[in-house]
Amino acid sequence: MTQGPHTPPLVIGIDAGGTKTEAVLADGHGVELARARRGGANLAAHGELAVEKTLHELIDEVLGEGTLRPDAICLGIAGVDRPEDNAIIQGIMRRIGARARVLVTNDALIALVAGAGLGPGVVIIAGTGSIAYGRNDRDEAARAGGWGYILADEGSGFWIGRQALRAVVRAADGRGPATGLTPLVLEFFGVTRPEQLVREVYRHYLKPSDIARCARLVQQARDDGDAVATHIAAVAADELAAAVRSVVGQLELTGRFPVVMAGGAFHAVPWLREALRDRLADAGVAPADDVHLLTTDPAIGAVRLALAEAQGGASIPTYKTRDHLAL
Repeated sequence: MTQGPHTPPLVIGIDAGGTKTEAVLADGHGVELARARRGGANLAAHGELAVEKTLHELIDEVLGEGTLRPDAICLGIAGVDRPEDNAIIQGIMRRIGARARVLVTNDALIALVAGAGLGPGVVIIAGTGSIAYGRNDRDEAARAGGWGYILADEGSGFWIGRQALRAVVRAADGRGPATGLTPLVLEFFGVTRPEQLVREVYRHYLKPSDIARCARLVQQARDDGDAVATHIAAVAADELAAAVRSVVGQLELTGRFPVVMAGGAFHAVPWLREALRDRLADAGVAPADDVHLLTTDPAIGAVRLALAEAQGGASIPTYKTRDHLAL
């Protein structure tokens, strides 16, 4: 049916990640009406044309065959803190005929809103990549990390997986200690000798998300008492805690505020959850009770921001310093 002037708003929230992209159609109360999922929609990884195709298909699917038209669309996607990438996404949305108020923001903000609402807080995302992002009560934002897998992404699924692979080849060379990761990694890749990893990793041009799938092997080896895997996991937790501390310091956050853990690495290596809670509590950053795993889809955070946009305008925090822009 066609919406009338007094019909409650319809909104779409989109979480565009490197591995998957999800769209949710919701009514004026935030109740989910439809959902669609596609592959990744990251400009740097997939390119503008692929991102446009993915977004077009998602929006068409959640709207269905009727004449419904959203009042607002919020798209959370990595990299749009840079003006040139934001302009590209806005252009894509115009070309696919998104006749709605379009709000484009980074994926870390929608994850924070999904887990902590619209108030102050910090989200630490450890997926294929890693980033910490937060906002304070003055509507200032700050971030640490998010530089991509070549420059940083410490503590991410890719970083953990890569450390596992490096540990195996170091052990094979005698440059590092023997590790229980070796049989796990060889089985994962379907090979029998470390030398065969070269073909699997380089000739098959594995993506960072493929390497990130090895992160779960670190949890498995750690559970079996492997010292190398235990060290990899501990360093990952240290790096993620350092990113959170950086954001808290930049924003001068005090008192109690939520810290949200999001991303696949916290599921692949569940030990990281308690380790991060302990590190933040020991550093006096946040009590363990205030550090929780995101249990709501980030796309729901995009829905909440789209509703705010439809109802008068969402408040998007601005970076306290412009030296730190997400990639």
